[in-house]
Amino acid sequence: MSSGSLTLIVPDSLARELDSVEESFLVDLLERGLREFKVEQALERYARGGISFGAAAHQAGVSRSDLARHAHARGMEPAFSAETVAEELG
Repeated sequence: MSSGSLTLIVPDSLARELDSVEESFLVDLLERGLREFKVEQALERYARGGISFGAAAHQAGVSRSDLARHAHARGMEPAFSAETVAEELG
């Protein structure tokens, strides 16, 4: 995997907290945060009726069953298709 460089300006308190952690931890933190952000954005669009549940899963880069778990954790009850049910049971 190729890599790049990123410079962020953060509050001093956060910079002090992150100063002593490993670079791999920061990369993991950013990857997890980005995944969570994508899921949140996709669920918001789905809830507004802007996209289907399958399109929301695709947008978030997760399976429908994974998105359903995220939706349930947020108190949402997405409509289940036969395909989603089969994926959950499979």
